[in-house]
Amino acid sequence: MKLQCDVEVVNRMLPTFGMRSRGKGTRAMLSIGKHLDKTAQRQSVFLMICTARDRAGAKYKLKNNIEKFFTWFVEEGKATVRLKEPAVDICLSKADTNSLKNFLSAARLADKGNDASSLPLSTLAPVRARDVEQPKRKLTIMSKKDYPLTSNFPYSLEQLQVSYCKLAQVDMRMLSLKALRKLDLSNNHIKKLPATIGDLSRLSELSLHNNHLEAFSEALCLSTLQQTLQVLDISQNRLRCLPAQFCQLRELVNLKLDDNQLACLPFHIGRLSKLRFLSAANNQLSGLPGDFRKLSLENLDLFGNPFIHANPLDHTMHLTFPLPLQELALRAVANLRIPHGPHLIPAHLCRNLEVTKTCECGRACVNYYIETAVSMNLHQVSHTVVLVDNMGGTDAPVQQFFCSLSCYSQYLDLVLQRSLR
Repeated sequence: MKLQCDVEVVNRMLPTFGMRSRGKGTRAMLSIGKHLDKTAQRQSVFLMICTARDRAGAKYKLKNNIEKFFTWFVEEGKATVRLKEPAVDICLSKADTNSLKNFLSAARLADKGNDASSLPLSTLAPVRARDVEQPKRKLTIMSKKDYPLTSNFPYSLEQLQVSYCKLAQVDMRMLSLKALRKLDLSNNHIKKLPATIGDLSRLSELSLHNNHLEAFSEALCLSTLQQTLQVLDISQNRLRCLPAQFCQLRELVNLKLDDNQLACLPFHIGRLSKLRFLSAANNQLSGLPGDFRKLSLENLDLFGNPFIHANPLDHTMHLTFPLPLQELALRAVANLRIPHGPHLIPAHLCRNLEVTKTCECGRACVNYYIETAVSMNLHQVSHTVVLVDNMGGTDAPVQQFFCSLSCYSQYLDLVLQRSLR
């Protein structure tokens, strides 16, 4: 039985001499196995602790020698084993939770004097240097020849960059790195992302710049990335659209979408309330969603998009008279904020409500409306704005919806009055 973790051996007599322990563990390999007990002149079960400074290891007898186990924080990979002789506390930390539990169970059995044949014993031998080195937190691979083919990535990695390796897909070994916070796979040939990236429960930064991505899946948007992802770079890919569920990634602070083929931004982009940096330059955007007005950015770059000239008189009519009963019911649900879900109403109606538009009057419209585009100065939503075109403009067209002819005509009257002033 072996366990790799941080260890501090604290002598309980230190306070008697006015001394204190360091309070900091050292990377170590712990083993439970048989060793000659010199006092009894027979084999007994010992605990051996090997560190980088003492690879031969220090040995402690276990049978009837454990005074107490402290396991309050075992779920955090921490525990303490108090020995009778010598009077030391063996403080364990940064251990794998399941491995720690198994190790403590074996130590309990050894303390009780259970038959050694029933214990998962190891050979008590000096360890290799790599077994007791500090866990690696950061790894950068910038060429294919350095890419590990036969060995795994260090389990403790928090930052991993693999670039210029011509990866056609995400290596599944990366998805077992549960401590990973930053993953940079830029400058590869990745076409598709596995949904299991969403299982990286600590991932806050993901860079896929300059790959061959053609889609960003709904599953990723509905994964644990909703709670963790703050920085996303999917620039210079082949994306044509983003799913409606993209706006579930509500922790996003920095989003880079440049140099794709996006024809539109997500309908509910205004739900990204924490977003501060947005760049979507050199796409195929002809206009911005109405929800764009809700953003509060520090920096915005929309240069190089073929924005249309906003003219409120140019409109698209999606109205029938009278309005269908279903449309009236959907509007009532949206306006009155009536709770709904697939357990209450048909799923297709839930999907309709997901793309509810807001009229200039403040009321909702769903499938029947008048659509036009109005010009908005981007400084209304961002402190700093990169020029939209080579003419020095900072205006862009934004979708505007109207729930009725009456609302649309009132809006046109208002536009006419402003133009006459």
